[in-house]
Parts: sequence; structure tokens; C-alpha cells
Amino acid sequence: MPIYVALLRAVNVGGTGTLPMAELKAICEKLGFADVRTYIQSGNVLFRSGLGETEVRERIEAALAERMGKAPGVLLRSRRELEAVLSEAPFPEAKPNFLLITFLPEPPAADALARLVAPDGEEVQVRGREIYIHYPNGSGRSKLKLRALKPGTARNLNTVRKLAELAAAMEDKSV
Repeated sequence: MPIYVALLRAVNVGGTGTLPMAELKAICEKLGFADVRTYIQSGNVLFRSGLGETEVRERIEAALAERMGKAPGVLLRSRRELEAVLSEAPFPEAKPNFLLITFLPEPPAADALARLVAPDGEEVQVRGREIYIHYPNGSGRSKLKLRALKPGTARNLNTVRKLAELAAAMEDKSV
């Protein structure tokens, strides 16, 4: 069965969309997913499912909508997709926690960076369904404005590395 990594949008950020990871795990298990594992308190869950990506996403979104009143948005990636995201990461000199990767449901428009406002020297690149942003001063106080980020969810490079490692370990166990 394929391994999915689900990245939830707007969960446990600044006190909004609170969802304990134990509860997220239980929801995924109730949906019939196998080997469910969460990672840190920001809406990351790994699991196996024989269902296709669309059906997996729709089931998670429906269950979360029932629990939270509305679906927070779910973005799915495979182990291989996460590894590709890591291998394509620009800004090699950036500290891993200062490089955020925004995962999008689909590639942004060709002109996604046209109205970029990056007053603190942020660097931005689009690659496929991801937008990479280097925040030289950290993202906490950044005034970066980029409309294309709205439908996505961001994780720093360290988190993406760990998720890829966890997915690889799950895959290795099944071999």
C-alpha cells in the first residue's frame, strides 16, 4: 500500500484550528488507514492506504470538517515527492529553519511572483507545486506578501526532511 504524508493547513497555528495529534491519528485510523503516525504538533500525519490520492484527501477533509466545523485543507505528498522537494530546494546557504516550503494543491500561475512584496530581503522560487521562501531574518516578523501562498501550508526544511525520513522508514519496514 502506498504511503501518504498529509499536511494539514491552519491546524494548531497561533491557537486556531486546535487539533491534538492523538486525535488526528485516531481520525485517520477510523478512516481505515494503516500504520498511522503523526509528527510534531502542526498537522503532519503519515499512513498507508490503498485508496487513491483524491479519495484519501476527501475522506480526511470530510472527517476533519465534521470534527472542526470546517475542513482545514489537506495537502498530500508521497515519499518520493517529498524527496524531490528536498532535492530541488534552492538557497543552499539558508539555515534549514529559515527556509520554508509552501505546499500547494496545484502549481501556481506562471505570474505567481509578479506581485511579490519582500521588504526584508526574502528570496522566493516556485518549483512545481511548491514555493520555497528563504527568510534571512526568520519568518516570524516578515512582512512578505505573496497571494499565491494562500491555498497552501508551509513547513520548514527540517520538518520536510524528517517527514521524508519517516516515510522512508515506513516503506523500508514493508519490504
